Amino acid sequence: MIEFKDIQIKYGDYVAIDRLHLHIQPGEFFTFLGPSGCGKTTTLRALAGFITPSQGSILVNKKEITHLPVEKRKIGIVFQSYALFPTMNVYDNIAFGLKLQKKSRAETDQKIKEVVQKIGLNESHFTRNVAELSGGQQQRVALARAIVLEPDILCLDEPLSNLDAKMRIGLRSELKRLQRELGITTLYVTHDQEEALTLSDRIAVFKKGRIEQIGTPYEIYNRSATEFVCDFIGDMNRLDQNILQAINQQTGSSLNPSREGYIRLERASLHQLSDADVALNGKIVDREYHGMYIKYTLNVDGSLIKCIEKNDGDVYFEAGETHRLYLNSRDIMQF
Repeated sequence: MIEFKDIQIKYGDYVAIDRLHLHIQPGEFFTFLGPSGCGKTTTLRALAGFITPSQGSILVNKKEITHLPVEKRKIGIVFQSYALFPTMNVYDNIAFGLKLQKKSRAETDQKIKEVVQKIGLNESHFTRNVAELSGGQQQRVALARAIVLEPDILCLDEPLSNLDAKMRIGLRSELKRLQRELGITTLYVTHDQEEALTLSDRIAVFKKGRIEQIGTPYEIYNRSATEFVCDFIGDMNRLDQNILQAINQQTGSSLNPSREGYIRLERASLHQLSDADVALNGKIVDREYHGMYIKYTLNVDGSLIKCIEKNDGDVYFEAGETHRLYLNSRDIMQF
């Protein structure tokens, strides 16, 4: 469906994107993930036509669009700021693109009524000025304005970043539902790892203008290809030489003590989960209560290791207690 072939994007001598190769399948929810300034929005804007690559080609359905004008690409985009027209009401904002296409009033009315039902708005919002709407409602209006044009591709540039945490979580599921119903190929830009993992069919992790890894959420999280991906996706424990040597002695594993080891918080436990687990003695130095789970921090031979325990309402360890921490060498990643 979408192909980026040897894409380079430069600003003067600065190379923002270097030799990007990427293929996105039809109907896929594909996410560009990475820290600020890594090139993910630049790549999205090149696809939409706002930036022209200094070299390489962008193809959609095997047709090159690298130099095609924005309005001819059939790509809808929702910006982080929503980019709504503050002097227009909701109806006129959604209808803006249809009016540019010179659609009849009857066809415009029909399309707008169909799309607002899908995104959780209703006709009572039509006459309201967008400045009167909540952040979540403005986000829906921006989304409606994009999809009412029936684009082949939908680009979402951090559309939830301006919303509070509870609203973000609610709108995530709505976005995914809508994308599945429409069957539209969607590219999503975010720096939020949880958003990427919950929404995506596949993820590309960016670092300094290059892609570090492409994979499903499961692959990115459990089979990180590089140290950067491993450290960027979710919380990690770093295991030093002493701990790795202790694990090797107990299990006969061949972990390399000269390199740091990584293990995710939920793979460390205060309870033995299998006979293959390694037991390390530690002292609980901190705990954080999160409702559904409790995060403990243990001092193990001078290293601070965190683990997550399900909050079952019964077991509640105190700071200062000495306890065994259990790890499985198979869960340790090294690079």
